[in-house]
Amino acid sequence: MAELSNQLMALTVLAYLAAMVCYAGEYAFGKRSHVGRAAARQLVGAGAPVDEQVPVVAAGEKIGRGEWSGRIAAVLNVIALALHFGTLVTRGIAADRMPWGNMYEYILSATFVGSAVWVGVLLRRPILRHLGLFSSLALVVLLGAAALVAYTPVGPLVPALHSYWFIVHVSTVIISSGIFLIGAVPALMFLIKNGYDEGRRTFPYTLGKRVPTPAVVLERLTFRLHAFAFPLFTFGALIAGPLWAEASWGRYWGWDPKEVWAFISWIVYAAYLHARATPSVKRTVATWIALLGFVTMLMNLFGVNLFFEGLHSYANAG
Repeated sequence: MAELSNQLMALTVLAYLAAMVCYAGEYAFGKRSHVGRAAARQLVGAGAPVDEQVPVVAAGEKIGRGEWSGRIAAVLNVIALALHFGTLVTRGIAADRMPWGNMYEYILSATFVGSAVWVGVLLRRPILRHLGLFSSLALVVLLGAAALVAYTPVGPLVPALHSYWFIVHVSTVIISSGIFLIGAVPALMFLIKNGYDEGRRTFPYTLGKRVPTPAVVLERLTFRLHAFAFPLFTFGALIAGPLWAEASWGRYWGWDPKEVWAFISWIVYAAYLHARATPSVKRTVATWIALLGFVTMLMNLFGVNLFFEGLHSYANAG
């Protein structure tokens, strides 16, 4: 099962890579006018919010190569998600436990959640399909880093992880991390699209030329994803985590590097939501704070696990 999991992991990365190439085909060669017209249509009722509109293709309207490339990318994305799920299941069977015991397995799980969230967004908002290029890119990079930097052979859990809090704490943090991952994609594209709309023509704002979705839709999606993930992260990192720490180590807080960086991430994401709710704060400023939050999450995942010693140093744990 462990070897099968490794093989499925390789196929997963290849499938995400193929999806990314097809997404890139639609992004580069798709007709912006066609996508723009689709985004403006709605089946019933005028005056609905922009991101609630339902894209449809008019009868007799020809589907171009870019559109086909995007549809193929979406199918490949679903196939990659299924392979990703198989990777986790076989890893868990091989280890005879939930596959969350080390840095490698954590990345596998968080990226799976991110991929599932993206597929959900894709099904709910087909007009956002062009974002698949950047979501699949993020998944390929993180899974590649997991395989190259964090791979750990299947093994038993370290003694400190033998607790029912293992499932409660780690699962909620994994789910929220996966949502934050996908939330960073529309956040970045909002800044790029908004900058392009304001007349900026330097890289990376030139990428906004081929983004058909209005900037306001990207910003609203960013907020919704972060608003959903934040309570989960709060419970997992700042409630379940300290309770587990008290049960395992006899204290709720010990300034362990991972605890500190989790708290930093919480502060930054709380600042984003506060800024987003404050009318006097520009949406671009708030979105930059959201991206800073994701940077702190990456620091907590890679930097703390690889370069700091602490009670949470499970980068190479079985």
